[in-house]
Amino acid sequence: MHEQEAMHDQKTMHDQKAMHDQKAMHDQKAMHDQKAMRKQKPEQKTLPWLRWFAVAATVLLLDQLTKLWIVAEFSLGESRYINGIFNLVRAHNEGAAFSFLSDAGGWQRWFLTLVSVVVSAVIVVWLTKLPRQRLLEGLGLSLILGGALGNLYDRLTLGYVVDFLDFHWSGWHFAAFNVADMGISVGAGLIIVDALFFQPSESDQPAA
Repeated sequence: MHEQEAMHDQKTMHDQKAMHDQKAMHDQKAMHDQKAMRKQKPEQKTLPWLRWFAVAATVLLLDQLTKLWIVAEFSLGESRYINGIFNLVRAHNEGAAFSFLSDAGGWQRWFLTLVSVVVSAVIVVWLTKLPRQRLLEGLGLSLILGGALGNLYDRLTLGYVVDFLDFHWSGWHFAAFNVADMGISVGAGLIIVDALFFQPSESDQPAA
């Protein structure tokens, strides 16, 4: 009887030790998982920045490549017929998008340069703070950023912006523009659509 009780006590102590070891291992694994999640959170926050900056860089690259091609292939004022509503041209615009302020007398170069720098800086900060789920807003902002940087580079290096897309109808020509202007216009349109149709309502906001 004493031997059986001793064996039973030893088995109970062994089971308790095994349960204690399992609990300790489970606690260690939980702590390790929590540390791993903390390390991953900063990477998840920075990932959208890279995505939006990549979009802006793509717009900037396309804008500069197309302008380089136009400058290499066209002389100033040259126009090439494409179809009944569209020509390729080479025009130098000293104003803003779609030739706004192009005849202002020269001061507009530095004024528009300053505006572009300020707008670009604001958008960069905006994008870094933008929630991950704001996809349409992020896309619109990144398109505007790429376009603003594209025209900013022209103003700083050339003193004017190279335009080359000429749409016309029945003898009337719309102001020539470029890829950067397209990015700015499409981006602004996306932000307007997002503000009108996709902004969360007050009822969707969490209660304080």
